[in-house]
Formats: sequence, C-alpha cells, structure tokens
Amino acid sequence: MTSEENWEKIAAAKRAALAEQIPPEYRVPKDQLPPESQLDVTTWPKESGWFSPRELEITGSTASRILKQIASKEWSSEEVTRAFCKRAAAAQQLTNCLSDAFFEEAIQSAKHLDDHLQRSGKLVGPLHGLPISLKDNFNIKGRDSTVGFTSLVNKPAEYNATLVDILERLGAVRYCKTNVPTAMMIAESVNNTFGRTLNPLNRKVTSGGSSGGESALIAFGGSALGVGTDIGGSLRIPAACTGIFTLRPSFGRFTTQRCRSGLAGQEAVQSVNGPMAKTLEDITMYSKAIVDAQPWLVDPKMLPIPWRQVELKKRLKIAVLWNDNVCMPTPPVTRALTETVEKLKKAGHEIIDWDPKLHATALGLLGRMFVADGGKSVEALLAPTGEPYRPEMVQYKDAKDSGVFELWKLHTERSELQRQYLEQWMSYDGLDAVLAPTTPYASVPHGDFKYVGYTGVYNVVDYATVSFPTEITVDKAKDKPVADHKPQSDFCKAAQDSYDHELVHGLPVSLQLIAQRLEEEKVLAMTDIVLQAIKSTD
Repeated sequence: MTSEENWEKIAAAKRAALAEQIPPEYRVPKDQLPPESQLDVTTWPKESGWFSPRELEITGSTASRILKQIASKEWSSEEVTRAFCKRAAAAQQLTNCLSDAFFEEAIQSAKHLDDHLQRSGKLVGPLHGLPISLKDNFNIKGRDSTVGFTSLVNKPAEYNATLVDILERLGAVRYCKTNVPTAMMIAESVNNTFGRTLNPLNRKVTSGGSSGGESALIAFGGSALGVGTDIGGSLRIPAACTGIFTLRPSFGRFTTQRCRSGLAGQEAVQSVNGPMAKTLEDITMYSKAIVDAQPWLVDPKMLPIPWRQVELKKRLKIAVLWNDNVCMPTPPVTRALTETVEKLKKAGHEIIDWDPKLHATALGLLGRMFVADGGKSVEALLAPTGEPYRPEMVQYKDAKDSGVFELWKLHTERSELQRQYLEQWMSYDGLDAVLAPTTPYASVPHGDFKYVGYTGVYNVVDYATVSFPTEITVDKAKDKPVADHKPQSDFCKAAQDSYDHELVHGLPVSLQLIAQRLEEEKVLAMTDIVLQAIKSTD
C-alpha cells in the first residue's frame, strides 16, 4: 500500500469508527432526519419528536441553570449527561461537528458525581455534573487529538491536557471532542480526516474555525458550554458565525499546557483557550471557576492573578473601529455596528473613532509568524501518510523558512508594534474599550472565509476580547450589496464578491468588544453594559 492510498484509507476508517461511537439508541432513524434541503436544523430537535420534553428542557438550558438544578437535586448529572450525549449525537449526524465521542464513559462519570452528592451532600466543585465539550486539541489520555491530520489517527494521547485535569477537579463531565481544520490554521472547520463541519443555522455556510465544531455543537444545543482555542480568531470567528458568546483571554489566565498544536513550538503569537456558550453569564461563570482553580500552581506560564471584582464608570469611553482600511465589513455588520453605537450614545456612553493605522502592519506580522518555519511543522504531519495540502493551506506549502535571525527580527517588530498599539490606546485619554466587527461577515459560503484581520490584530497585541451576538440578523431587504464598491485590497474584493444577502438572510450578526491585556474581568463586565444598552428600548 503506497502512502498516497494510505491517508484516504486511514481517514475513511476513522470516520467509520466515529460513526460507530454513536450508540444505536442515539442514531436518528432515517425517516426522521431533516431533508438535505432544510438549511436551518436548529429547529429540528423540537420539531422532530425524537426528544422528550424533559430532554429538550435540559438541553435548552444555560450552563448556569443546569448547575443550579443539579446542586438542588432537581436534575441528576446522569440525566443531564444522557440528554446532552443524545443531542450531541444528533448534532454530529446533521452537521458533522464531532471528532470523538465517549458517551458511556461520560455517563459513568456523571453517576459517580451523583453518588458523591447523594452520600456527602457536597458538590465536587463549581462545575459539578455539567457536561463540557472540548475542542479536538485538548489531550485526553487514551484518545486521539488528530487536529485534522491522518498521521495522528490512532496515536492516542499519553496524558491529559492540564485544563482537562482542572475541569475534572471542578466536577465537569467530558463527553465529546469537536472538529477543527487542518492544524487548526483555517478559519473554517474542514480537514482531510473528518471532512467539513456545517453551520446548524444554515448548512450552506461555515460555522467558522478553528473552533467551528464547538460552535456548531453549541448552536445546535448539543453542548451548553464548550472550550475552544484562539490564535488568530479561532474562538471569535466561529462564535460570530453561529451567534454565540466567547471570551478570548490574554495569555497567562487559562492554561494551554499539554495541548496538541498544529504548529508546536510557535510562540511568536501565543495560542489561548476560552469558553464558548449561549450567554455572557455562562462565559463569566466558567472564567471565574477556572481562575479560582489557581492554574499558576500547575502551569509555570500562568500568571498568579486571582479573579477580580470590577468597578466600572457609569459612562464608558468606547472607540469604534468602523473599517480597518484593509477589508470593509459587509452591509449587515456595518448596520449592526451603527445601530449598536446609536444605542450606546443614547445610554450616555462616550463614543469616539478608532484609527486603524497599525492594523495592516499587525496583520502582516501575524501572517509571517505563522509560516516562519517554512511550513515544516505542517509538512512533517502531512508527509507520513502522503496526505495532500488542502487548498486553504497553500501559504504553508509555499512558505520559505525565515531562519532564526529573521525570526528574532520578527519578534522585535512584534514587540515594537505592541508598544505602538499601547501608546495609541493611551493617547485616547481614559479609553475603556474598542468596539469592532468580529469578522467582515455574518458567515460565508463554505470555502469563502478569507479574512481574519479584525480578530488577528488582537492576538498580536494579546488583548482581552469578547465576541457577542447583537440583536441584529441579516435582512436581505436592508442589507443589499454595496453598489460600485471600490475594494481596499484583494481581501476586501473577495469579501464583497462572496457576499450573498439572500443566502445569509436571517443569520445573527456579532461584534467584539476589546479591552487591554489581562483585563478579562473588565471586558466581560463592559460587554454586559453594552448588552444592556442594546436591549434598552427607552
């Protein structure tokens, strides 16, 4: 067998094995599956009759409510876990969002937690009994972390990621892992091993990447809270594509130790992880629980900063990034920004404009940092099985090794850009936050996600950022394509050319709120204030 045949056979066998991991009782009967033509499958769980009212109530609840119900013994962790395993199984069958499922193991864990609560009357920790989904790169001992590569299939992890151990200690139940793009370096979740994840809100568009399996699962209701990662927008982009919340923390708050990486050792721009959920309350609850667990005691790179209470001014000063001068947002994103700004002004907040003078430089740096090894990391993982480069990974195929001297110069440029960005921030006297698009789009047809500039800038400067859904959805009548558009760049041309207002009609539109480095508590509290302004109808 040649290696060229090898990768396809390995991928086919892995997909078949994943299908077998779905227990027979969680396989949707063919006659109850929604037709291929049904693009929005988020309504299917209620319409199908395949779920009991109790299962729908559980899987339709927020993580915070589930924890309260388990703590009061209204619900058992076993009952909750079984409901989410079933809904995650359905999500997999309709959107291809999982990379691993270990439902029986999860149910046993949940039973142990129930026994502990029954016997002792005490919770194991603040996440007691809550099923939490995990992105594929979180190592779990004995399970694969392929990050999309066929060469990593059937190479189970020999240890848990540090965060996986912390979650277990806090009482969380792990039950599945979610799909990612190859090496986690594409803004859509597609790879040669598992294939493409679809957006449950519209299966013709992407759920984003690289945490797109996670966002699809949560948007479908197969998880109340999941953990993804972000190195150029990989939490925020999928959250925006599916209308959920996420926090991109600064490096040093949530441990990334012992996770699998597609670019292992690349630390010019640090990967971080964070929670994804349907409410801001759940994001804040999780973040506090993780920091309260004192990850700095087990990970030497974590900063010993306890969770802080934030006192905010009544009147926030927010700078608006309307357009980064590289890629103009599509009409629904501009409308969401305009309407949100109007509501913030009405609520008494001070609004100024942010000058994106450093953004193109930051984006250029990010791109150079990702390929500084000449694509060798990716090549080394493709080569053993003869797996081809996906078309989205062409920059890694064409990359030239910059060498250590050039990489050190790149680090110097990055540090100087970080200094300049801080200097610009401080020049806006008393600035609290920047409000910006998360992406130039609501979502895009599969294969069309080309621009990560709005998120990637904040990876380079390592700022704390929340992506949140506005109350605005794409309206094909209001959000028609811009006539006579003069593109600012090739990225801009591609964004406007691929904008299909009929296809994305009804999809949620998200924005991001950016605070300074290590201001996680502040950015979460400020996002709450922005949401209050959005909801206010006075």
